Amino acid sequence: MPSFVSPVYSVLSVPVEKIKANDYNPNHVAPPEMKLLELSIWEDGYTQPIVCYYDKENDEYIVVDGFHRYSVMKLSPRIYRREQGKLPVVVINKELGERMASTIRHNRARGSHSVDLMSNIVAELLEMGKSDSWICKNIGMSPDELLRLKQITGIAALFKDDEFSQSWEAQL
Repeated sequence: MPSFVSPVYSVLSVPVEKIKANDYNPNHVAPPEMKLLELSIWEDGYTQPIVCYYDKENDEYIVVDGFHRYSVMKLSPRIYRREQGKLPVVVINKELGERMASTIRHNRARGSHSVDLMSNIVAELLEMGKSDSWICKNIGMSPDELLRLKQITGIAALFKDDEFSQSWEAQL
């Protein structure tokens, strides 16, 4: 069995000026989510490295995954200062087609949030005494989204102990 070491065990500290975006990433993040990503990085720091390919000829790192985390560094002066202009980077050594596939796998593997689970989280945060404004700011919701999730949670609670009968039975 060949020995394979995951790139995450070799994180580099790379000046953002040596990192370049790839020209094929189809992923787009809307402005409210970018704002939330900036807040997340400000509050929690960089918790995941940027995945890059190292281009020896040009002595630069090409982003495979983490474009939006990279963009936050370039667009947020406070994060740039705090991080001293450096990003955590891991390197994968793959040809272009494989890097493109890696980008898509990373993007698609992130999944999406379940409305039921999100409404449960909102209910728990409210029970902890978190304000609506705190919830909106810290988990990136508009007041309308929060209201909808609170309504979902409230309606579910009204019916949680009820038993429902069949409204009709199939005739065989």
